[in-house]
This record gives sequence, C-alpha cells and structure tokens, in this order.
Amino acid sequence: MSVLAKASASRSVRAVVTGIAMVGVSALLLTGCSGTAEPSGDKAPAASGDAKTVKAGDRDLTLKIGTILPQSGALAFLGPPEEAGVQLAVNDINAANLGMKVEAVFRDSGDTTTDTATVSVTDLLSQDVSAIVGAASSGVSKTVIDQIVAAGVVQFSPANTSPDFTEYADKGLYWRTAPSDLLQGEVLGNQIAEDGNSTLGMIVLNDAYGTGLAKSLKDTFESAGGEVVAEELFNEGDSNFAAQISAVTAANPDAIALITFDQAKIIIPALVGTGYPGDKLYLVDGNLADYSKDFPAGLIAGSKGTLPGLDVGTLGDFTDRLLEVDPTLKDFSYAAESYDSVMLIALAAYAGNDVSGASIADYLRQVSGGEGDGEKVSDFKAAAKALADGKQVNYDGFSGPVTFDKNGDPTEATIGVYEYKADNTYKRIN
Repeated sequence: MSVLAKASASRSVRAVVTGIAMVGVSALLLTGCSGTAEPSGDKAPAASGDAKTVKAGDRDLTLKIGTILPQSGALAFLGPPEEAGVQLAVNDINAANLGMKVEAVFRDSGDTTTDTATVSVTDLLSQDVSAIVGAASSGVSKTVIDQIVAAGVVQFSPANTSPDFTEYADKGLYWRTAPSDLLQGEVLGNQIAEDGNSTLGMIVLNDAYGTGLAKSLKDTFESAGGEVVAEELFNEGDSNFAAQISAVTAANPDAIALITFDQAKIIIPALVGTGYPGDKLYLVDGNLADYSKDFPAGLIAGSKGTLPGLDVGTLGDFTDRLLEVDPTLKDFSYAAESYDSVMLIALAAYAGNDVSGASIADYLRQVSGGEGDGEKVSDFKAAAKALADGKQVNYDGFSGPVTFDKNGDPTEATIGVYEYKADNTYKRIN
C-alpha cells in the first residue's frame, strides 16, 4: 500500500480507494488499500459503458443463503449481531414481496482450533446454497474459501479484514463489506501516536488477521516517529499468556496494543494486574467488546480501540429492529455489514434473474455501483423496483457506501475510534 495522505486519527476516517491523493478533514485516500500489484483478473472491471443488462423476467426466485458465523470459539461475541443482521435483511426482502423469497440457513464457523467451519460448509453446500455469508475470522475463511469456490458458490464475508484476500485466486466468488486491515492499522497507529505515545508494545494473534493488522499498525506508528519495542505472538487455542505479558511489560512501552479475539478477557486483567495502566491499552475490532460483566468497574476506563463501519448505535431504527430479531444483543459489531451482505447478494440475483453463484458474482459489482452510475438506493424494495424497470442501481446500506472494486473489496470505509467508560462499555469518540 502506498499511503499518500493521512488524516487526523482523532476523527473517524473515511477511506476512498481511488489512486488519486486528496485529503480532507476526515478523509484518507489511498492508492489501493490492498496493495499495488495488478489483480489476477478474477474480478476484472467492465469497460466503461459495458454495464450488464438487467435481465427481464417474472423474477419468481427462491434464494438460499447459508452462514458460517461464530456461534462458538474466540469470536463468538460477534456471532449474535452478525446473525441478527442477516436475519433482518432476510425479513426485509421477504416482506417486500417483489418476486424473491430468501431462506437463510445458519451454521457455526467456530474458530481455527476446530474443523467446525469445514463441517458447516460441507453441510451448506449439500443443501445447494447459492452464497455463504462468513466467516467473521479471516483465518477461518482461509480454511474454507477453496472449498466454497470449487463449488461455484459465492463467499461473502461481513468481517474479514486480512489483506491476503484482495488478490486471492477465488474465481471472482469472494467478496466482503469489511475493509482491509491496512486501513484499520493506519488509523490505530496514528491514534496511538497522536495520544502522545513514543513507544509501543504489541501482543498479537499469530494468524492472517493478527499479523497483517500488526504490520500495518507497526508501519504507521513508526512512520509517525514512534518505536515498537516489543511484539509478542501467541497461537489460537493458547490459554496462558504470561510469557507474552512479561516480555512486553519488560520493555516498558508507553502503550500496548492487543490484537486478539476473546483472549483479551484473560490478557487484559493479567496485564493490568502487573501494574500496567488500564488506560494505556489499545484494542481492535477483534476484541472491542462490552466487558461490563467481565472486568471490575474502571479496569480499562480510558483505553481506546478501533472498529470498521458506521456507529450502528446511532442508527436508531436499525438497532431497534436488530433488537426485535435478538433482544439479547449487547454488541452490534458488523451487524450492518452482515445486513448489507445479504442485500447485495439478493440484489445481484434479482438483477441477473438467476440465483446461481456464478450469476450473483457477475452482478455484485454492478449493483454496488462499481461499474458506473446507477440509481442510488438504500433498501430492497426501491432497488428491486428500479431493477424491474431495467435500471441500474447503486446500493448504499447501513454500513455506508459499499462500491466494490475489481477485487471485490469495498472502495470506501469508515474506521471509528472508541473509548471505554468506567463501566467497561465503550462509546465512539471520533
């Protein structure tokens, strides 16, 4: 990634992948958020004016979508909001009654310590799903992406952030609504530096997600004049982090970044127990969670973290409807991205009048506005009516503008900065 302009990390950051540098008060523009190499050709863009024709037909379509989202494992806290987002989208599409019936089949992804995802994918493929939403974990997606692609089924993740997927040989079948961690690492690195920290320690999950995010964070922090004085790795399934904590605290860093999943529930109390200040910790999307029932009051008050996406908590109607689907929700991370994943899959099937994985993949970029101008739409009913009239559409959802690039990555993204309160819940500050 070639970073041409940086915005203040004290604000939420909207990134636009364009190849032209330009900076605004809260904008960061990159020359390709996912690297500078040319793609393999799996998702080559249509030439100007070559947008696919919206197909005519009665659109009496039945679309079956599977999910592999974490009902268990180290990211289990993300499962409920993601599944609620999927179900809400299914409800909205079916309520529109415009010639498409969607069925969702929910399965567990587990984490990389088990073969749960492989078992779930095998089951879903046997049920002839057209698309699979998930996994949340980049590491888990790596274990099943080849199986899904070989079956000619679309894989659409609402939360994968590893840069490795950008140019993966996926035959054009892999898509995501979450931005590459090259951006999240940049926002967090700048935030840590702007908070006045000169040295940084890191405790990092040793997988595609953790190491990719750590590299981006380290590069940014050191470009801002800081120094990473300790970087300790651990593996999925580890339950004792004493060695990593000892090594990082021995370096006496001004701040410590934790790039983990729910291992943070063990690491944070142990780290603060050594005397390290709880307000000098920095978290990421994999562990930014409600810890009000896990930690003593005030344990991490003042600590900060980053999370891709709009602040769903401010989208009152959307969060209210998510709570109708699942009244137990406490976290809303990636709920909007999950909702939009289903909407985009359905709109692509509707535009092509075909629920096959290949046809959905052919139209996904187009319905996101990635192949030229289209009528701006933000709900299934308006979009489906426009498509039925033979119009092109440009869907923008609750996660914000999506607009896929030729690699199936979103070209725009917002990274929010959050701060923990005394009750160990968090609020968005930028």
